[in-house]
This record gives sequence, structure tokens and C-alpha cells, in this order.
Amino acid sequence: MLSISTAALMSLVALAIVIIISCINEELNPGFLSIFFAIIVGAGFGGLKVTAILEGWPIQLFMILLGVTFMFAIAQQNGSITKFSAYAVRLAKGNTALIPLIIFLLVTLIATIGPGNIAATALMAPVAMAIAARINMSAFLMTLLVVGAANGAAFSPFAPTGIISMGLVSKMAGALGITQSVTALEWKIHFNSEVAQGLVNVGGFFVLGGWAWITRQRGAAINIDEIAPKPEPFDSKQWLTLGSIGALIVLVMLPGLPMTKALLAPWAAQMLVNVGTVAFLLSGILMLFNVADVKESIKRVPWGVMIMVCGVTVLIDVMEKTGGLNAIVKMIGAISNPTSVHFWLGLFTGVISAYSSSSGVVMPMFLPLVPGLMKELGLMGTPAQVQHAIDMISSINIGAHLVDTSPLSTLGALCIACAGEHEDKAKLFRNLLIWGLSMSVVGAVVCWLFFGILHF
Repeated sequence: MLSISTAALMSLVALAIVIIISCINEELNPGFLSIFFAIIVGAGFGGLKVTAILEGWPIQLFMILLGVTFMFAIAQQNGSITKFSAYAVRLAKGNTALIPLIIFLLVTLIATIGPGNIAATALMAPVAMAIAARINMSAFLMTLLVVGAANGAAFSPFAPTGIISMGLVSKMAGALGITQSVTALEWKIHFNSEVAQGLVNVGGFFVLGGWAWITRQRGAAINIDEIAPKPEPFDSKQWLTLGSIGALIVLVMLPGLPMTKALLAPWAAQMLVNVGTVAFLLSGILMLFNVADVKESIKRVPWGVMIMVCGVTVLIDVMEKTGGLNAIVKMIGAISNPTSVHFWLGLFTGVISAYSSSSGVVMPMFLPLVPGLMKELGLMGTPAQVQHAIDMISSINIGAHLVDTSPLSTLGALCIACAGEHEDKAKLFRNLLIWGLSMSVVGAVVCWLFFGILHF
């Protein structure tokens, strides 16, 4: 029988309350609530000093998120990404059947290079839904493409969700025996997400009508100017912004390349230590060249999400110190083995994420469980220890995000809001709800197959 202290029990109760409130009231930021409960549980029941509780705020993660999201807020504010998207859609020219592929690849690219899944969906949903109406494609199928692409690419080390994952993994890297670059590890997690989520969403697109639609479009042509009018050429400020995005990608990858490590001076290596510092440096250059309205760019930074992630992390830190985290590990370990644990992680994260924030609540709650679960299941000290860690992290991340096509999530809601007037939005809501909620079970099976059986 599981023995649990009062402090540990209260930390579990606090987390449950935060999750329930986040599911039923989106106006109450779970981050603030988590700090509120962390102070009550930590100081009132756990005997922790308030300074020790507040030290749980992940300052490095917060700064990385701030640097990257501010840089891409600048790119959105001055129209660089919008104009880039318009030019990309025009690559289809008159070939109607190519448009779904271009939309999928474009959303993937935008989400990967920095704005992330929410921003990429917010940017592309209006364009994609207008195109769907013009080419007689159902809004449901277009939603599978847009959200599937955005979420598949969400774990890029340049994107906010990937940064959150990377920050949480960095905190437990030592306990997991990870000696390699966490950024390199994140690319593997990103690849796992791309493949697993891509197969599910693109597979759903083809099975539920996409293949029949493509078959009907063979030989069909459209006037590309009607659905994607040619934008004005990029101005000098937008070219500088796009160049900075390219520089961000190159400079973050540069220190990890064997041939460049020896060439970089120590001070340069320190400045390029992570994607956040590089983003701050490039943002400073963009500000000095006045490429965008800085005040408006600051407003576009997702402050609510950042507070949500960091606040929940404070509560999870208190749970770890009071024994609540270990209690959850024991509960999951009691019903799992090294193979089935991926099914349960995919299922639990999917069910909770269907009604709560995937990156703001579910990931900060479940990712810190990985070291304890591995120890509980006897996976620590094995030759494949790091691989098992990557598998568990991937199961949590993918399980939490496959359900986001649901209209209860931000991504699904954005697509419904942008659907054409001719669409039956009640039917679209129902279809996306069924699809999204079913993904909690489908995601569990996918995680079990990919990471429990195949160790992808």
C-alpha cells in the first residue's frame, strides 16, 4: 500500500485543483494559481521557506522563451512571415492538387523555425480556410492538415513548445545520464513528433476524404491570384528580419558542429550558448534598425503561456520536494511495465490535455516524472537508458498534443473560427471534437507501438 505524507497528499490535491480549474475556466491562468498553491502547500504543509519555493521559477526557461517569442513577434508585426507565406502558397500556381501539400509543408516550416504551433496556426488558419472554401475542400480536412503540421513541428528547438520541452529535459538531464547536447536530443524528440503526428493526421486526411478529393482534382486548375494575390516585394526591413531568422538557425547549430567548435573563441561560444541568447542578440539588432513597432511586438509575446508554464513548474518543484511527484510515479509504475508505460503516458496526457493546456500544464506535470518512472521500472543503468528516456519524453509530448485538433483546444478553435461561411460550423465542431477526443486513445496506441515496441 502506498504510504504518503500530508504534504505530498496536499501537493497532489493542489495539482488536481489547478488541472480542474484550467479545464473549466480559461480566464484563470493556471500559472498564477500554481504559485498560489505552491506557497500554501510548501510553506504551510511542507515546512519549506518561501525563498526556496520561489526559486522553483525556471528563470533560464523563461528567458529563452522570452528571447525567441519576442524575435518572432517582431517578424509577425512587420509582416515578414505573412508575406513569406503568401509567396509560398503561390508555388502551387494553377495545380489545385498541390495545395494541401504546400499548406502542410508551409505550416511545418513556419512552426519549426520559431513561431511555434499556436502562432503558425493563427497565421495560416485564415489563409488555409479561405483556400479550402475556394477549392471545395472540407474545413475538417484542412484542419487536420494545418493542426497536424503545426503540432508535428512544435518540438523544434527554435519553437516555444520545443523550448519548454528542452528546458524541462535539461533540469533532469543529469538524473537521466544524458551527457550529449540537450539541443541535439531535442532534434530527435522533434523528429519523433514529426513522424508520429504526421502519420496520424495525414493518414486521417487521406482516409476521411482527402484521397477522394485529390482524385477529383486531377487535371483541375485554378487562378492562383484569386486565392493568394501576389504581395508587394519584401522591403529592406523585412529582408533583414528574414535574414535574422536564417542567422538564428545557423548560429544555434554552429557550436554543435565538430569543425566549428575549435574555431569559436570562448566569448563567442558563450554568446551562442542557447537559442534564447542568440534570439536576444538578433532582436537587439532588429530593434536598432527599427524594423518593427517594438511596443506592438512586445504585446504579441505570449506572456500568459509563459507564466502558465513557469508557474506550474514552481508547483511541480514543490511536489518534488514534498514527495508528491514520487507518489504519482508509484501510481503509474504500479500499472505499467517498460512497454505498457508508453500507452498509459499517452492516454493520461491525452485525456488531461483535451481539456487543459498541453505545453502549459501537461508537459510541466508529466516530464519531471521520467527519471522516477525509469527507476521504478528498472530502466536506469541499462545500456539503452538514454533511449528509454527519449521514448518516455516523446510519449508524453505526443500524447499531450495529438488531441489538439479538438475545438476545445486553441488550435482547433482557431480553425473553426476561420472556416468559410458556407460550412456547417456545428457539424465541424462535432467532427473535430470526436476526432480530437479519440486521439487520446489513438495517441496511447501510437506511443505504445512507436516507443514501447519499436523504440523508434
